[in-house]
Amino acid sequence: MLRAQGITAAYGDAQALFGIDFLMSVGEIVALIGANGAGKSTFLKTITGLLPLRSGELEFEGQSLRSLDAADIVKLGIAMVPEGRRLFPSLTVEENLLMGALSGRKGSWNLSRVFQLFPILEEKRNVPSTSLSGGQQQMVAIGRALMSNPRLLLCDEISLGLAPVVIREIYAALPSIMEEGMSLLIVEQDVQLAMQASSRVVCLQEGLVSLEGKSSELSRDQISKAYFGL
Repeated sequence: MLRAQGITAAYGDAQALFGIDFLMSVGEIVALIGANGAGKSTFLKTITGLLPLRSGELEFEGQSLRSLDAADIVKLGIAMVPEGRRLFPSLTVEENLLMGALSGRKGSWNLSRVFQLFPILEEKRNVPSTSLSGGQQQMVAIGRALMSNPRLLLCDEISLGLAPVVIREIYAALPSIMEEGMSLLIVEQDVQLAMQASSRVVCLQEGLVSLEGKSSELSRDQISKAYFGL
């Protein structure tokens, strides 16, 4: 479904990715882990067209993403839940959700289904998004991405700053999101949570892949060495 080969990317003169190779299949949940500054969010930004590739090849379902901008990539079926949620503060909950549908992609995700997934959002549909709790805002960010009916959903630090009970609620919704063959790439700082939620783990360390494998087969020692570069 997603293929990256030799991906490099930079912020000005500061190179952040150094030849990333990555493969992802339909229906997978892959966790992308690594310390702060390892390149996780940068990799997601290259996939979504928010950061241009410096070199390498990036394909989604056989189509090159190199010359496409972010809006075109959403229309292909890739959506991201960004770190920090990035809701539109002047819009209500419902209006934020409807922004996700502007890509025009057809599919089963609509307001009714998002409200079924996160019932509290229906209760809050007409209130400003800024009045919600952090967990509820994260639900809006996820719902907004789902409204674009993606084939691949990228989630960047969806547990960051949330209470454990809210994190459990959000992660409990993932099986429902996956029901129709959607694939998930999750950036997660909580390694244990990442291992539990995913079928496969990829670890980045200073812009390079330091480890990858099935979540059920990797040991804590392997993860620790790859994570910290020991």
